[in-house]
Amino acid sequence: MTTSHTIQEGECISSIAFEHGTSPDTIWNLEDNAKLKKQRGDSHVLLPGDVLTVPDVSPRGYSGDTGRRYRFVRKGVLTRVQLKLLFEGVPLANMSYVLAVDGQSIRGETDGSGLLVQTIPANAKRGRLLLGEQQEEYFLEFGCLDPITETTGIQARLNNLGYQCGPVDGKLGPNTEGAVMAFQRVESLEMDGKPTPNTIARLRSAYGC
Repeated sequence: MTTSHTIQEGECISSIAFEHGTSPDTIWNLEDNAKLKKQRGDSHVLLPGDVLTVPDVSPRGYSGDTGRRYRFVRKGVLTRVQLKLLFEGVPLANMSYVLAVDGQSIRGETDGSGLLVQTIPANAKRGRLLLGEQQEEYFLEFGCLDPITETTGIQARLNNLGYQCGPVDGKLGPNTEGAVMAFQRVESLEMDGKPTPNTIARLRSAYGC
């Protein structure tokens, strides 16, 4: 048996899999999700309103002696968070950080390209990042990105790369046009402030999806 799940704002396939007691790959590779998989290309790039088919989990049976006490522990389900840290287009390489998620603090260091990669609980919604010796504080929200073909997807990626669009509202207003233009300047593209195909392709490459 299967059920349909409509993606809500802030949800991701990892959190949905966690709530249903299955794995993201199990959901994403279902034949019923093949059309959406082809359309989006990446399970972490979903749009609110997208509909996923989720398999029901069959209960497992265990046998044991009566009169004895048993303890069952569900293993934690983890997913991966990946951030690329830049300052004015320059990677913050080998930068120390503390990532706090669900009451746990994870210490680490970015790699030579400014990349931060850590595993976190699949149902985590928010985190706090303390960066460098000065412990600069940034608040994080975990969830799916909108596709890069959507204005909201472009805005979210630009914001995350440090090109401030303001609210992710789907409107190509002055703030978003200014952020696009700043990105185009760094990438040596024509600075027209418009999300042209070349700009979107370069943004996809810079962001990684």
